[in-house]
Amino acid sequence: MRLPTGNPTLDAYLEKGYGSVRGMSSVFAASICGHMIRRQTELGIRGHIAEIGTFEGRFFIALAHGLAAGEHAIGIDIFTWPSEKVLENLHENVTHLGIDPARYTAIKGSTADMEPADVIAPAKAKADGSLPIRFFHIDGQHDEPNLVKDLSLALPLMHPQGLIVLDDMLHPSYPGLVETVHKWLRAHPEWVCLAIIDREDIVAAAKYVLVREDALSLYEQDLLTTFASNVFPMGSDVEGHFTVVLTPHPRLAEVD
Repeated sequence: MRLPTGNPTLDAYLEKGYGSVRGMSSVFAASICGHMIRRQTELGIRGHIAEIGTFEGRFFIALAHGLAAGEHAIGIDIFTWPSEKVLENLHENVTHLGIDPARYTAIKGSTADMEPADVIAPAKAKADGSLPIRFFHIDGQHDEPNLVKDLSLALPLMHPQGLIVLDDMLHPSYPGLVETVHKWLRAHPEWVCLAIIDREDIVAAAKYVLVREDALSLYEQDLLTTFASNVFPMGSDVEGHFTVVLTPHPRLAEVD
């Protein structure tokens, strides 16, 4: 399900280009994340956009269509699975689907070998080096050590009102990932789960959207209002915090 984002260039990409890029990311989630990036810009929240697990760029291109002046998009991946052509395909997709090559950098390597300075380095070199990261999408290795490492890379780079979005939450293939996130939230009580963006099917998996609690009001009511027809009425509770649940077809289970 594709929803309007308020960003015409992104809406055009989601309608005509998104499905042409190999990947498993949900267009429903891309719509909502694109809306949140546009809202950040309107609120004056400036910063770069980063993604771990960029693959051939389906979700990355959607994020990059939200860049404002002076901002840069950073995509990190090993770029060797399922073949050595992944990085070449990313560059072709990004250019073909409307992103200026000067406005993004692909970093080839494992985040296990990186420090926060390695992540932000391309933005410091090619864009406004004073800016933090305002939107960080994490879709890397799906185990506790790697997810904890990816969160440790993101945390010191984040804008105070920025968003960290975690992919493949509640996925049946990776049931332990949510336990890792809950432990991380307990260790970082200044962060809360703003929203859960539901899957469209079993492979286009759910996302957790994390934000610092003191920035929650910038996003929560906006999501509830803008996507009212996609709000699951019961919501959720993540570590004692009310969490918005957005789903393509909100409904309660019927009693037979």
